Amino acid sequence: MDELRHQWVRVLSAVAEAALLAVGALSSYLLVAHVLSHVYFISRSDDLLGAMWAVISTIFVNRTTYSDSVAAAVSRIAATGTSFVVCFVYLLFLPFHAWALAVLIGVSALGPTLYGRPQDAITTAITTTVVLVVAHVNPKDAWSQPILRLADTAIGVAMGLITAWLDQRLIRPRLPTP
Repeated sequence: MDELRHQWVRVLSAVAEAALLAVGALSSYLLVAHVLSHVYFISRSDDLLGAMWAVISTIFVNRTTYSDSVAAAVSRIAATGTSFVVCFVYLLFLPFHAWALAVLIGVSALGPTLYGRPQDAITTAITTTVVLVVAHVNPKDAWSQPILRLADTAIGVAMGLITAWLDQRLIRPRLPTP
């Protein structure tokens, strides 16, 4: 009987956490796709890309414990911040080029390693890839892509921390103990 109760609590906990993550992701999506698009409008596809990027950040940050979520938030912001600097400086002066993609991925992966956060190198390189490819797809005002992705990331990170906090403060205390 104890094993059945333990399984039930585990399932209930998983469902509650998944539902909260889904609501957080939806909130990030709607905020960026429909609210922020009135603040800055480049194109509908850019709004949707930003919404997707915010959702990814929300998911990336939402972890099992709040302290793990905070650590993931720091990691996500550090990676995006590094990518922002690398991509912004490049795109301010030059257009997308395949060789630049390779060079900037290398530079953006090297940055976190040199400043003591090697665990952020992969996320930084992924962010740089997204920013540069989007700048290639939509070359008009390509320099704005790093700014927009930084804003989208900040919104997603905030929503991830909010959902992690809600999970720890509202959901977990109300679940039955196994």
